[in-house]
Amino acid sequence: MSLQDRPLVVVGVPGNRRLDLFRAAARSADLPEPVVVPWRDLASGPVSLPADALVRVDSPGGDGETERLLRGWTHDPDPYRAEGTGDHHAGFRAALARLSEAVADTPGAHLVQEPEDLVVMCDKRRCHARLAEGRVPVAPALPGEVTDHASLRAAMAEAGWRRVFVKPRHGSSASGVIALATAPGGRIRAVTSAHLERGEDGSVRLFNSLRLRTYTTEEDVAAVVDALAPDGLHVERWVPKAGFAGRTIDLRVVVVAGRATHTVVRSSASPMTNLHLGNARGDLDALREEVGPGAWSAAMATAEAAAARFPRTLHAGVDLIASPGWHTFTVCEVNAFGDLIPGVLHEGRDTYGEQLHALATGRFAVPAHQTSPKAA
Repeated sequence: MSLQDRPLVVVGVPGNRRLDLFRAAARSADLPEPVVVPWRDLASGPVSLPADALVRVDSPGGDGETERLLRGWTHDPDPYRAEGTGDHHAGFRAALARLSEAVADTPGAHLVQEPEDLVVMCDKRRCHARLAEGRVPVAPALPGEVTDHASLRAAMAEAGWRRVFVKPRHGSSASGVIALATAPGGRIRAVTSAHLERGEDGSVRLFNSLRLRTYTTEEDVAAVVDALAPDGLHVERWVPKAGFAGRTIDLRVVVVAGRATHTVVRSSASPMTNLHLGNARGDLDALREEVGPGAWSAAMATAEAAAARFPRTLHAGVDLIASPGWHTFTVCEVNAFGDLIPGVLHEGRDTYGEQLHALATGRFAVPAHQTSPKAA
């Protein structure tokens, strides 16, 4: 059965850019219009699928009602809150379990991403462990649980680390991430996308912001860390990044069916390189020419090795740090939904077109037909 004869189903957020780009890629490949299963529906209960469907899961982000349902909150959450990522991840796992059951109950249906892979990618601690087990280079991480600011500072002192990245275990898009640096004499500096608000009753709330905040007092840093800690934290040693054109950079590499196909240079004057935080794309061609083919091939091989730890999943967005001099490489994230890099083409295809091409050509193999035991 060819790709043209199988329904394409996308679990996504209707009206967002990701879904629009995937639809455009399907039209460009002369494929039928994808069937959309709204994340709101999956977050609230069982869903049904057409027979022989190829099912692709997109990001649930950007929809307040979906966020409320995944978190299981009885009140309407502010979609810009940085807390609550643990509740979100629990709801995400439950929703993927329902989707897996729907696929198992639907003759011929198949997921192009392994649900457990998505769960692990969205859990920084488990993802880091899976990469390390596969000898993929990752930053050293603090062992054990960091339960609050005091335990963080104690663990840093024991490890002899003065600079770390504190990451919410289940966060994404730099939500709540803290680039923390300490120095003798009690000096401290934390750069984060989390905006701290204190209530008159002494309560603390954190809001995601598109403008980075810098906190330089122990009291403020402790307030931010302590607000994030209940959801779980993952702490890595700060790894120096290579520079280019007067700014620090890292790479977002989209790996599709085992191949590094699309790359964006993320250039920043701050510790955070995420493009949605106001950072700029660097000149990819100029960077490749500067570092040379050997170093570039080594970088892409590292990204492919990271994605290979998730072999039953069609695509992944790998965030890759090159050391100054481009002698070593460190994987800092593997993103389940890291393929939104519009305008970047590989052999004339964007990331969504590349995924469809991999399916159509058999580069990413899926069963031609699998009858559900329940349907047999």
